[in-house]
Amino acid sequence: MSSYKASLEAAASFLNEHDHFLVVNHVNPDGDATGSLLAMKWILHRLGKQATLVNEGETPVKFMFLPGADEIIDASVQAERHTYDAIITCDCADFARIGEVKMWFAPNCALLNIDHHPTNDLFGTVNLVRTDAAATAEIIFDLINHIQLVPGKELATCLYTGLLTDTGGFRYSNTTSHVMAAASELLGYGVEPGSIAERVLESITKAHISLLQRSLQTLQLTDDDKAAYLTVTLSDLTATGASSEDTEGIVNYGRNIDGVEVGVLFKEVAEDQIKVSFRSRSEVDVASIAKSLGGGGHIRAAGCTVAAPLMEAKRIVIQKVSEALRECGDKS
Repeated sequence: MSSYKASLEAAASFLNEHDHFLVVNHVNPDGDATGSLLAMKWILHRLGKQATLVNEGETPVKFMFLPGADEIIDASVQAERHTYDAIITCDCADFARIGEVKMWFAPNCALLNIDHHPTNDLFGTVNLVRTDAAATAEIIFDLINHIQLVPGKELATCLYTGLLTDTGGFRYSNTTSHVMAAASELLGYGVEPGSIAERVLESITKAHISLLQRSLQTLQLTDDDKAAYLTVTLSDLTATGASSEDTEGIVNYGRNIDGVEVGVLFKEVAEDQIKVSFRSRSEVDVASIAKSLGGGGHIRAAGCTVAAPLMEAKRIVIQKVSEALRECGDKS
């Protein structure tokens, strides 16, 4: 039995051994995290189990069309009522990404960790982690097949959304034949691809456009045009009325400039707290940069939070990116 098949079997046993699960995704959830969370709820209900869904932070409006999204508790506004003995985490690259939801965990709880990030540190008592998967939704698709459940439209819509968003609309290099086969099978259960793409990829708010206009004025390119840096400050968010959700995608404008290898977005979330998003084109492992700063993610898309004022955070991050670019140059 392959190690992945053994992990699927261990996950299936975990689901059978408990009755009521707390299902968690990461802070600032995205499409894969939300779709995977809701897919696990569908699986648990189909198995006759109970599920409580929670994440730290509001579920983005663009994902509220997903079946069951209105059941997700925002832990940042609702204190824990009691603790849970059986936990399932979805799409959390490490334990820190769970955030304050950890306060909902009972001491010595059993924890099933389902994830696809290379920086995952296997924090579960059972770990269903496949780092070459495009999305956590792809792993849950495999789990459904392993336990021989037949998807319905609701489940298929959740998983398809996870695949769609984490592959950038099936454009990124993680779009494999297995991903496309899974998406094709899910379409057979009634998924409406045009409607989902319109909601999660094509629609933007006026606040996003206003924020983008301000952010592009901060664009800094290195002398060799290999790195591009953009900034969003607290005053930008206030002036435009934008939410954290409206910053999504802005980092790509820097990386998409012809010749740029690394794009970085600095987002001020407090005076001494800067969230940093990284994107790379083909050479630099930005997950390693993020991990060295306490964050994580993927080789081509990662992030971290730096506890420092904006200018100091920029100095630290730019130095890290410069070192990574220099190392890539030395190898070529």
